[in-house]
Amino acid sequence: MTSVEIKYCVPCGFLERAEDLQHALLSTFGEQLEAVTLVTGANGVFAVRVDDEPVFEKHEETYDVDEIVRRVRDRL
Repeated sequence: MTSVEIKYCVPCGFLERAEDLQHALLSTFGEQLEAVTLVTGANGVFAVRVDDEPVFEKHEETYDVDEIVRRVRDRL
């Protein structure tokens, strides 16, 4: 099964963004995912990995929930 990790910057206040993405992924894919894990970080990080492969990094792209969900779908 597929696991997703969302690493987010605590000092930046990205928890709500991480929770919103987690909810979108679980609502969309449900039982297709083994886990959607939130991992705390710092220094402006907001990154998403699917089975340890990066699918999104905030410093490289604009945050877009729908685009991230599409990228996770491509990995399933």
